[in-house]
Amino acid sequence: MSETASETRSASIPKQADAPEAERKATARRRKKMHWWSRGSGIRLRVWMTVNVVLLAALCWGVMSALRLDDQGPRYAGLGRPAGVPGIGQLINPGPPPVPAKSIFNTPNGKYFGVATPEAPWSSAEVDSVAGKAGVRPTMTEYFVRWTADFDPKAVSRAYEHGTLPVMSWEPWDGEDNGHTEQPQFALSTIISGAHDDYIRRFAQAVAAQKWPLAIRFAHEMNGTWYPWSESKNGNQKGEYVQAWKHVHDLFQQAGADNVIWVWSANILRPVPNTDLAALYPGDDYVDWVGLTGYGTKLEESATTTFGPTLDAVRRITKKPVLITETGREPSVALKAKWTTDFFSWLNQQTDVLGFIWFERNRDQGANADWRFDETPESQRAFADGIASVKLADGLGG
Repeated sequence: MSETASETRSASIPKQADAPEAERKATARRRKKMHWWSRGSGIRLRVWMTVNVVLLAALCWGVMSALRLDDQGPRYAGLGRPAGVPGIGQLINPGPPPVPAKSIFNTPNGKYFGVATPEAPWSSAEVDSVAGKAGVRPTMTEYFVRWTADFDPKAVSRAYEHGTLPVMSWEPWDGEDNGHTEQPQFALSTIISGAHDDYIRRFAQAVAAQKWPLAIRFAHEMNGTWYPWSESKNGNQKGEYVQAWKHVHDLFQQAGADNVIWVWSANILRPVPNTDLAALYPGDDYVDWVGLTGYGTKLEESATTTFGPTLDAVRRITKKPVLITETGREPSVALKAKWTTDFFSWLNQQTDVLGFIWFERNRDQGANADWRFDETPESQRAFADGIASVKLADGLGG
């Protein structure tokens, strides 16, 4: 082989010492082009876990802040206005919301449109459903509490957050399935004697502590014969109802529960015409509103027929404003829509009637008839047209 050929062959074969250096340079070039997210599943997993931890921490903070905000009291935007989702400022600094004055509700700037639905005051879906059918949102919610349950401040909060003033029917009994009208442990004499004072004080102190105005409809329909607080039932005596009312009221006053609107609520006289309402009235110093339970039944075509005689009797006893605390119209193809239309015409003419609570339940929901305003398309239209004519209280004053 010639010297020239040997030199040419040697030049075409890389030197062994140069190979590791070339590989290092090639590896360096590859590494230089790779981004951090392309360097393997280990780094990607760590980044993914970090992001999820941050998101979870933010979620937990939001939940805990919302719970702290909820403990401070209800969010309230006015009657007929549901409270919105709390803003970031409220979550960061969840201070107690301003409590509206009782006077705003005691002397409202319009009338109340209330409902008593099966899941009141908890269900926002029920309130939304009523609003959709009526064309306006309710401004009052009624619910029922027996003397076997303690006060729950969250019930008041939910009512306000739905944009409704809470009306609590507070019933001194254990329900109709436990003796109905004969429940000696809840006889009026046991209330008067102080047997329930620990419970009443605990309840009153909790009401006072939550501060928000609450209408309490205590021992309603006392002039009837279907509850154990009737003076004609359960071993009760004449005069004991007023004594029991005053005793309960005084314990609330002692507890500082001056945020209560006291509702003395009788039944209309139709089923009990011989009852002396005046003998059951505790006096103006113990009552803020007079309530009336009355339903359109049988051949009644007008609210005047349903409520007129009882309203006349009440107005002879007191000048306190009146709230229709339960009402509705039983099914009637010919009369339900007609009675409903007349009800709103009548309501707008009654300057001392603050408003009404419609008993929005049927037999499957515990009522003894289908009282719902939306029982038929005709009755629903009559209700929607009627409520549209009513100026409703906004719960904001002014």
